[in-house]
Amino acid sequence: MKLKLISFYILLFLGFGAQAHIAPHILKNLPEDVVGTLSGTITDKADGKPIIGATITIPDLRKGAVTGADGKYTFNNIPKGIYLVQVSYIGYLTINQRVDFSKTKVYDVKMQTSSVEAGEVVITGVSKATEIKRSPVPMLAVGKAYLEQRAASGNIIDQIATLPGVSAVTTGPNVSKPFIHGLGYNRVITLMDGIRQEGQQWGDEHGIEVDQNSVDRVEVIKGPASLTYGSDAIGGVVNLISPSPVPEGTIAGSVQGIYGTNQGLLNGSFRLQGNQNGLVWGTVVSAKEGKNYQNQHDGRVYGTNYKEKDARVMVGLNKSWGTSYLNASVFDDEQSIPDGSRDSLTRQFTRQITEDDAFRPIVPQSVLNSYTIPTLHQHVQLYRIYNNSNFRLGDGNLVVNLGYQYSHRREYTHPQAGDIAGLNLHLTTYTYDVKYNFNLGNDYETTLGINGQYQNNTIGDATDFPIPAYHQFDIGPFFVVKKSYGKLDLSAGARFDNRSFSSSAAYVDTLGANGFPQLYTGANPTSTPNVKTQFDAFNKTFRGFSGSFGATYNVSDAFLVKANISRGFRAPSIAEISANGPDPGSQIYHIGDKNFKPEFSLQEDIGTFLTLPNVTASIELFNNDISNYIYQQQILNPDGSPVYTQGYTTFTYVQSKARIYGGEVNVDLHPISWLHFENAMSLTYGENKGNGGPVADSLKYLPFIPPLHTHSELRGTLNGGFGDFKNLYVFVGFDHYSAQSRFFSAYGTETYTPGYNLLSAGFGGNIVNKTGQPIIKLFIEGNNLANVNYQSNMSRLKYFDNPTVPQGVRPGIFNMGRNISFKVVVPFGFNAGKKS
Repeated sequence: MKLKLISFYILLFLGFGAQAHIAPHILKNLPEDVVGTLSGTITDKADGKPIIGATITIPDLRKGAVTGADGKYTFNNIPKGIYLVQVSYIGYLTINQRVDFSKTKVYDVKMQTSSVEAGEVVITGVSKATEIKRSPVPMLAVGKAYLEQRAASGNIIDQIATLPGVSAVTTGPNVSKPFIHGLGYNRVITLMDGIRQEGQQWGDEHGIEVDQNSVDRVEVIKGPASLTYGSDAIGGVVNLISPSPVPEGTIAGSVQGIYGTNQGLLNGSFRLQGNQNGLVWGTVVSAKEGKNYQNQHDGRVYGTNYKEKDARVMVGLNKSWGTSYLNASVFDDEQSIPDGSRDSLTRQFTRQITEDDAFRPIVPQSVLNSYTIPTLHQHVQLYRIYNNSNFRLGDGNLVVNLGYQYSHRREYTHPQAGDIAGLNLHLTTYTYDVKYNFNLGNDYETTLGINGQYQNNTIGDATDFPIPAYHQFDIGPFFVVKKSYGKLDLSAGARFDNRSFSSSAAYVDTLGANGFPQLYTGANPTSTPNVKTQFDAFNKTFRGFSGSFGATYNVSDAFLVKANISRGFRAPSIAEISANGPDPGSQIYHIGDKNFKPEFSLQEDIGTFLTLPNVTASIELFNNDISNYIYQQQILNPDGSPVYTQGYTTFTYVQSKARIYGGEVNVDLHPISWLHFENAMSLTYGENKGNGGPVADSLKYLPFIPPLHTHSELRGTLNGGFGDFKNLYVFVGFDHYSAQSRFFSAYGTETYTPGYNLLSAGFGGNIVNKTGQPIIKLFIEGNNLANVNYQSNMSRLKYFDNPTVPQGVRPGIFNMGRNISFKVVVPFGFNAGKKS
């Protein structure tokens, strides 16, 4: 494996080097009219004064600039063509304008002050950068400022989990999986700069393998995105986007630190970026660790501490022929494994110390309050190399995204043999995504593409084998067409997917050399004593069509209506079709079913959006009908008691029809320019429709459906600040989560969850120098300030406890209590030389 990794590094860097050598020659041979410049002045519409520090970006070209003291900006070496240019500055209305660079060399903008800074642009799932409000597909996006002010969140998914329509299934503060409209795991794709994130998404007990400090922007597609991303995007897409290149001729960076009071969280990160004559580079290095979190009900929760180390580096070219960025990153996380076991009298947490688990001592306070990772823990590593390239080709642009990932996940579950992994999975993934964007005929924006992946999973050096070694290959051609007819924007597309699995038989020696089960690799598995068949050989192929059609009608500049209908496709995961073994982290023995059919969904979305000078409001509704929906069902004995396999409760997978529906309402009031009153409500219902017959009451709702959630936030912003204190903000937030009485109650999988209310608050701002540049950024945020004892129905820890609990005691582990986080960022930078 190391040889493969090194070889791939060498190939990528050789390819990048050859590209860097050839590109200048291509550039020299380009006709003069394909290379241009764009410059201009950004001023205040009211008084004509220049705006210092306004940001001008060309998203499709990954170019950005910032205005100087005279309000001027300049771009060099830009291709001729029509591209979206965005101009933004806090306290002003964001300007989005398509500019024809073949005709325009000077683009001046007069900005208007506004309490509303609407105009978010997305690049996820579209052929060219597009305003969210003009896309028929439901989408949302948050930028660096939003993420920076969520300092108290333990990971990048938690930072966005309160957005309308988005939630997260959690196993403690550092393990979160994104859910969109009640769908998650292998139904939501997480991307890093457009590259599929591939670990073991079917597993419960590990999160997204991404350093939150390396993400400056998040874009979310809410609904089937199978059209452009293929299987596993039936629920939506979360695209995590790394920092954009700094303006030409500059080197900039920052050092930041975060401290969280609840866990004693220590999170430090260093960032450095440069851009000289179109050669761009950057790096982010981070480390964080936290103790076991605490609340008033449980005290410190044993098995929730963690240590994480991350590093990434990027080098690229940004020239008139296009862009090409090579990225490499390492994610390394050690995470404790909680099980919720307690002393029956004192309710203090206990821990396993022997293999037979005959006696569990109470965990001492010194251990509960320690950063030290215990013997029983998981170790997740993800090595990633990927290239994002965008070349000008003819009258369009060719986008090529290639990625390599190696995911190594180990769970150490033997207290007296701490160096032997209970679970040891090695997953190698190669992803490819090639598409050509061009205008067809009379300004029909068209995309033709093909993408997919190849995976190889190996098992061994372990004692538990929940899934087999396998090969997987995905391929899917697609097309998308967009056209504007005055106030009406139309979008349509179609795709055909093919996913194939192949696996060889595997055998396990139940009495291995070390006393634990181990993979048998001998010549006579069927006649060797103590050897049993773990997995049969199999080959399986899934195919399906997906498509989408939508429209946006701009009734006026202030009001629009949009609707979309889409068909999604998802092939079953490897666990769903072939699992046959225990997963220690979830405490379940899984059994798959090779006879499954792929899931198909039909989702309808409709939304209305209002944008006025002092009010923004929206209503979005969705309905999603899913056929062949896959979920887990416990296997029972004839007397109704659970079946146990190797000491674990046994679950298999089944299919049925399902329906998920609901919507979101947003109302933001801006009575005065510096005061914002933001309000949002999200509601999702999930129903199991069965297969034609009656559905038992315990099965009629889908698992992990979030309850009614409302969020209200009163926020004040003073961009002008006072003296050397600028960009000041302060907010108070209130979140209400209703009781969840519509839950998947069969086999005790889920239980009723009472409602609860959470109070949050925060403030921050910049200390600037004489030129107005920030020298220190400060962010302080408090969550659950009332120290409420509560359980989220989306927390797996809610079900971690002894099999029986004392009468009158609410079982399970509660969520984190009061937490106050302090974040300090020290930015730095200088001019690297003359721009060309």
